[in-house]
Amino acid sequence: MEVNPNLSDKARYDYELVQKAVKGDQKSYAELMGRYRDAIYFMLLKMVNNKSDAEDLTIEAFGKAFKNLSQYSPNYAFSTWLFKIASNNCIDFLRKKRSNVISIDGAGNEDSENETPIHLKDDMPDPEEGLIKQQKAILMRTVVKKLKPRYRTLIELRYFKEFSYEEIAVELDLPLGTVKAQLFRARELLFNTLKSSEDIKFD
Repeated sequence: MEVNPNLSDKARYDYELVQKAVKGDQKSYAELMGRYRDAIYFMLLKMVNNKSDAEDLTIEAFGKAFKNLSQYSPNYAFSTWLFKIASNNCIDFLRKKRSNVISIDGAGNEDSENETPIHLKDDMPDPEEGLIKQQKAILMRTVVKKLKPRYRTLIELRYFKEFSYEEIAVELDLPLGTVKAQLFRARELLFNTLKSSEDIKFD
């Protein structure tokens, strides 16, 4: 595939990593994530204003990008493509979050002629949500096994099995605060594992 001659040296290096990753080179996946993880995270944090959601969305963004890596075209920088995926995914997340809110304004007021409709969350399976789960699993499977058993269990329950914080607390017989603190640490270790992989050097 012909590379855009206007690409910067950084973008050209990214494209080399993409080519290796498509061929199955796990270290190239890790290096791509290491180069852009922080920038993606802080962009998403500004959009959602919630650290936990921003971390989850960062994982989802890389999951989607890596799942569709073969579709990347070197006509533009990999970073441009990646940021577009991350921002679009975040917009979808915010839209779903708003649509899942139950509005009870005007409900039960028999005198009101213009009652606000009550929007209930649809419990039908969402194909896109299922795909996101699969993408997160693909992304993390290569590195989660490097974590200590305690943290590996937390990651698996939270992201692979989609447990809530409360459900994890019950499952592991731990205080809710401990679960949140340890899961935060587990996510941090998950990212750092990518950066500290042997033979990989990051700028």
